Amino acid sequence: MPFYEYRLKSGSGCSHCRDGFDELQKIADEPLTHCPRCGGPVQRIISAPAVQSGSAHLSDPDHFSKKGFTQYKKVQKGVYEKTGGKGPRYISDDGK
Repeated sequence: MPFYEYRLKSGSGCSHCRDGFDELQKIADEPLTHCPRCGGPVQRIISAPAVQSGSAHLSDPDHFSKKGFTQYKKVQKGVYEKTGGKGPRYISDDGK
């Protein structure tokens, strides 16, 4: 469910709607026409959505650690260094 921004249409309003407020609503819900606290007239504002493009956030070491995984990066042929999570600091294919 998205958050929608509302602002006071006219009048003085209350402390809740005077400077605008956010409301969590279903997409199918009708826009609010009045402040839920004071009943003052409000209108929904069109605002920019928060969008993450790409998948860079998925390769972030903190992302792996929070999900319980360990991430390694290749440092040289056959040697990998831990960048996030639990586990040995290095892994090598020579058994050391």
